Amino acid sequence: MNTKRRRIGWLILLLPLYAACSATYLGASGRLSGNDWRTASREPVGLAPDPAVTPEAVVQVYAARTISWRGYFGVHTWIAVKRSGADEFTVHEVIGYRLRRNGTAVVSRVRPPDGRWFGAEPELLKDVRGPGVDALIERIETAVQNYPYADTYRIWPGPNSNTFTAFVLRDVPELRVDLPPTAIGKDYLGLMPVGLTPSGTGGQVSVLGVAGVAAGWEEGVELNLLGLTFGVDPLSLSLKLPLLGRIGPSDHEPVIIE
Repeated sequence: MNTKRRRIGWLILLLPLYAACSATYLGASGRLSGNDWRTASREPVGLAPDPAVTPEAVVQVYAARTISWRGYFGVHTWIAVKRSGADEFTVHEVIGYRLRRNGTAVVSRVRPPDGRWFGAEPELLKDVRGPGVDALIERIETAVQNYPYADTYRIWPGPNSNTFTAFVLRDVPELRVDLPPTAIGKDYLGLMPVGLTPSGTGGQVSVLGVAGVAAGWEEGVELNLLGLTFGVDPLSLSLKLPLLGRIGPSDHEPVIIE
């Protein structure tokens, strides 16, 4: 009993310490969004290819820290597509405030795929190119149209922007995207408690995105508790933690699909 109490005592002590250290690191890293969303930069950061010199089809998936204090906990994700020969990218994403204005939270528009998200620098999660990508874009756009929560938006536990991205990715498992542990809402499956992981390479059980477990070839093993994800990915030797996100090597070189 005393040993158990000591462990709980250490846990109570370490959690606030971890949160404080993580918040300090994120605040100094420059990865967070600007304080004033009206003047925050939306400029591209050079992660996307120039369509003028990139004739092949391209799909890219991005994540960036969300606006204000929420950026300490979570990211916003989106999918950018460019068909063969197209001279611009179309970005598919969910934006909460657009729901009140347009009656749908789903936004598909032409914009720089690697643009800062209200000042926050985006991270490239996947880059897929090649002659076989046009067929994937067809399926991506069909999944965007079939997203079942277009008229609903909740920051936590979902459905939100990460729920949308995960939904589309499940329909196109060839992309094999491992969404970051800070993509709160990616595990929201609605009333259905069982489904595929976002990468489509494994399975998960989730109770309305509040609690659950997942295991997949791309994701490794994850535990979701109150929207916070803890996990380990043996394939890439990575840890997955709340606030800090994924810790480990990453490889975002373009994948060619014939």
